[in-house]
Amino acid sequence: MTPAENADFRGEATHPATEPHDPHLTGRLNWLRAGVRGANDGIVSTAGLVVGVAAATTATSAIFTAGFAGLVAGAVSMALGEYVSVSAQRDTQRVLLQQERRELEETPADELDELAGLYAAKGLSAQTAWEVAEELTEHDAFAAHVDVELGIDPDDLPNPWQAALSSAVAFTLGAVIPLIAILLPPVGLRVPVAFCSVLVALALTGTVSAVLGGARKTRAVLRVVLGGAVAMGVTYAVGQIAGTTL
Repeated sequence: MTPAENADFRGEATHPATEPHDPHLTGRLNWLRAGVRGANDGIVSTAGLVVGVAAATTATSAIFTAGFAGLVAGAVSMALGEYVSVSAQRDTQRVLLQQERRELEETPADELDELAGLYAAKGLSAQTAWEVAEELTEHDAFAAHVDVELGIDPDDLPNPWQAALSSAVAFTLGAVIPLIAILLPPVGLRVPVAFCSVLVALALTGTVSAVLGGARKTRAVLRVVLGGAVAMGVTYAVGQIAGTTL
């Protein structure tokens, strides 16, 4: 008997080594992707701001003030936006869960028919779908319905405070890179050093984003690097114009 057959004989599931077994893995990957996007936003927005100011003035205090203010404002904005968005999502999911509980209490027979129909739509025969629906209903009707019908895990609803904090932290970590890169070098090297540092940082976030999303690395990296370069180029030009006219 082969190892695979032996595993089947013992009732063990056989999965590819790369297949995730953690039911919450997808959720964690989504949070990680959101963190990468937040860091990318922090890098680009702060880089554009400090490069633009550095093009207009060599005063370290002005560059630091603008960069730090942009960092704080961006982090707060990201946190607030994420909190509102996730709170709305959580409220919607709660309403759907309450509605499903009510329907199971008021019309259990109709809900059983609905569950069987959902499994039949997935490709099971009518008889098998009915047997599966009955067995799952006897075990936990609510869990069966919210899983198949709504795709919601009642025990793993999104946390708006966690989303807000992670978004703010990610943005801050990203924003620190251009802020340090523009302040540490000598005046004549500030913009070139910041420009190169930001492009390297964006290449890293683009790579991580591509790996997490299963996309092509080259395309993802070029997209964020070129976008960041254009943003800094535009703000640098604006800073130079403002610095010479004001």
